[in-house]
Amino acid sequence: MQVHPFDPIYDEDSRILILGTFPSVKSREVQFYYGHPRNRFWKTLATLLQADFPQTVEEKIRFLKTHHIALWDTCAACDIDGSADATIRRTVPNDIRPILKNADIRAIFCGGKTAGRLYEKYIFPQTGIPAIVLPSTSPANAACTEEMLIDAWSAILPYLM
Repeated sequence: MQVHPFDPIYDEDSRILILGTFPSVKSREVQFYYGHPRNRFWKTLATLLQADFPQTVEEKIRFLKTHHIALWDTCAACDIDGSADATIRRTVPNDIRPILKNADIRAIFCGGKTAGRLYEKYIFPQTGIPAIVLPSTSPANAACTEEMLIDAWSAILPYLM
């Protein structure tokens, strides 16, 4: 069983919570979220928020906090083959209630269908807060163009105002 290797990113000013599934092999190597160079998460957010593309872990943390975004994953631990969300099994969910208690979260978003399914099954019963499922920014979701991602992910903007 793989155990989630890093902490959630949030502070008291966070207004939205974005949940993925579990860090990819590359993310685990670089010890931070969305670490695969072809993952479009950081580029999509930077484009939407008209901000510089963050490069380093420190820049990414500053970016998230500056824009009032909390970030974590649905799985605290799971069995997973490589980085494939479709292979996730024996899920131990993260408890997001401390984030909800200590931040001004106005909406919860799941990055991808698997994150949405895991949220619905394991976390929604604890919180009662519905999540909005957005398309995955993973390179495995190649059918979703950059323009489609930006259009879909623009759903976060009203909650950040």
